[in-house]
Amino acid sequence: MTDTPYNIQVKVVPAYIAEQSDPHNDNYVFSYTVTITNVGDIPAKLLTRHWVITDGDGQVQEVKGDGVIGEQPHLQPGEGFKYTSGTFMNTPVGTMTGSYQMLADDGVHFDADIPSFTLSVPNILH
Repeated sequence: MTDTPYNIQVKVVPAYIAEQSDPHNDNYVFSYTVTITNVGDIPAKLLTRHWVITDGDGQVQEVKGDGVIGEQPHLQPGEGFKYTSGTFMNTPVGTMTGSYQMLADDGVHFDADIPSFTLSVPNILH
């Protein structure tokens, strides 16, 4: 990993929302809590997001938009931002990955990668 002043760490904790899901109609609802931390040297603002959601059948849905949960957090070095959002799928297992498009205070645009994570109904994977 190269040493760069632009470094955003992204951690995600997914959860299955049983009370909002309807497995008999192939509707599975998941939440995910994201913690974004600026571990670089330069303050940066989150401008847009790009998610790639793949269900268990291989169907891909892409989501792009401004900010996260209606906000565009501006993170100083060492500062973090945490939020929870959600998605639904037609299968009990899938994955999400993506990136945040960032703008550093010095005018440099860069992407913060969101590591791939699994969405699954509890006890469905061995």
